[in-house]
Amino acid sequence: MVRTAVLVSGDGTNLQSIINAQNFGKIKNCQLAAVISSRPEAFALTRAKSAGIPTFVVEYKHFSNRAAFNEAVYQKLKSLDIELVVLAGFMVVLGSPVIEAFENRIINIHPSLVPSFCGEGFYGIRVHEEALNYGVKVSGATAHFATAVADAGPVIIQRAIEVRENDTPSSLQKRIMEEVEWKILPEAISLYCEGRLSVVGRIVNIKDKGVYS
Repeated sequence: MVRTAVLVSGDGTNLQSIINAQNFGKIKNCQLAAVISSRPEAFALTRAKSAGIPTFVVEYKHFSNRAAFNEAVYQKLKSLDIELVVLAGFMVVLGSPVIEAFENRIINIHPSLVPSFCGEGFYGIRVHEEALNYGVKVSGATAHFATAVADAGPVIIQRAIEVRENDTPSSLQKRIMEEVEWKILPEAISLYCEGRLSVVGRIVNIKDKGVYS
């Protein structure tokens, strides 16, 4: 079983999608060993506790800079013997030593088709506002390996949905979450934990692609 930590900062809807998928047997060979939050008031911690997952807080505001925070996160992951890290609404861009220690072992979900509408400052409703302002006909979400540059790592899975004429940023955000994010994030986790992913440069190869159900 792959010991997995989910990093959160907010409500935890993506975390809940992982928990639900685990409960329905859709994530294989994965042990949800920890949920770590950058904010003690994050509702995601309540979701984790209800699911019986150990919770920890590494509060961002208690550190003088991002480097010190990253070191604390790294030490917590190391102490818990974590192999896979999942970012599920984690609002701090990770850097060294976490990125170096967990190269191609940190999965992030972003609510657009990377490389569109992504990068520093693109999160939450802003992503969907920018997509609609640009006039795109499709949008979606991307599960990718995280690097030191926000949303720039190798793509694991992308899935698209049609943008409707009457879409608002809120309606588009809701549909992408429900129809794409909550499906491809657990799928990417399972693919990693099953040992079905390999990375060559920027290309992520999936063994027996299409078997996930």
